[in-house]
Amino acid sequence: MQIREDPENNETRALLNLVDFSGADVLEIGCGDGRLTYRYAEEAAKVTAIDPFEASIIRAKQNLPVKLRDRVEFQCIAFEDFAPQNRPAMFDTVILSWAL
Repeated sequence: MQIREDPENNETRALLNLVDFSGADVLEIGCGDGRLTYRYAEEAAKVTAIDPFEASIIRAKQNLPVKLRDRVEFQCIAFEDFAPQNRPAMFDTVILSWAL
């Protein structure tokens, strides 16, 4: 059975209605395989997408559309390791996506 994620684009519409990504520097925590990242990244200036699971980051990098390669950076790192290395003011928007 094929799983269809958000075939009606409800999730995408809700996200784009809630957040103005235009020209923003975005931090996405818990990006997984980039499923959500690809939906808003064209609007953003730069996206730093992090996840602690290497397999997910590998898939995200493999599936990254060519047109987004200059603005999306996937990193295999947990937030608690990422946070001390970065200043909060570096990002305009932070998304905690599907992470517990």
